[in-house]
Amino acid sequence: MIVRIGYNAPATTDLRALALGLEREGFDSLWVSERATGPSPDPVVALTYAAALTSRIKLGTSVMTLPGRQPALVAQEMASLDNLSNGRLLPAFGLGLRNVGEQQAFGVRREERAAIFEEALPLLRRFWAEDEVTHHGTHFHYENLRVLPKPAKRGFDVWMGGASDAELRRTGRLSDGWLAAFMTPAEGERGRILIQQAAAETGREIEEEHFGAVVPYRRGPIDPQLEARFTRARAVRGPAPLDDVVPTLENLETHLKHLIEAGLSKFVLAPLAAPPDWDTELADVRDAALPLQTRR
Repeated sequence: MIVRIGYNAPATTDLRALALGLEREGFDSLWVSERATGPSPDPVVALTYAAALTSRIKLGTSVMTLPGRQPALVAQEMASLDNLSNGRLLPAFGLGLRNVGEQQAFGVRREERAAIFEEALPLLRRFWAEDEVTHHGTHFHYENLRVLPKPAKRGFDVWMGGASDAELRRTGRLSDGWLAAFMTPAEGERGRILIQQAAAETGREIEEEHFGAVVPYRRGPIDPQLEARFTRARAVRGPAPLDDVVPTLENLETHLKHLIEAGLSKFVLAPLAAPPDWDTELADVRDAALPLQTRR
């Protein structure tokens, strides 16, 4: 199993220092989350900036909200970034946060999101692969629409997030991979199996190495504000011991080994808080986690 370890940018941080540090220390990828109502930068803008600073690390969205965006424009945006970065883009999409403000920002009611997503994602694949697209659906209508440029490889392996059983089954039906978050190794194994079953039921197969997780970690005790964030992030799955989801840096390698035993192999590490110095932080995380990364 090929193990790859990337890193998620905190909402507010020195993105330049982080991107250059990840490239220098041998991490696989940089990921940027999306929250329109929070301090995080737009993921496409942030990744474009990071692409200009680097030449090797891959660039991922963890994850980008699809409902509320026009598929034709998303397809062009993703393909443009992929070309500008010489084929380094790793797109991952989701329904969006369970948050009233986020739903207002994207102009989509919560009960509408799934149906819009299921129509939009196949359209993205068509825009990336086909010269012209004609489609007349519930939410989108196109007649012989040509979208350029095409991605470097005329398509992407598209990953999805999600935690509920419905989201996991949708991942099996529509995606090429799963990027989970805030989960225990046992939940990761269960999610992987459910996704594989859903894929098989529709005649699809997801590669064994296309299962991963955003893995938050901490240094020492967790303060009340961050503990509340952890509780909110666990809303779908329910309570779990903190150490089973958010390991300390000292226990990070052991935690990743448990996830690997559960059948996951692509990891995006995420500090609960931005460190004061990225050089020191990334050197410490390198020593704690990168021995598990498969050599290139």
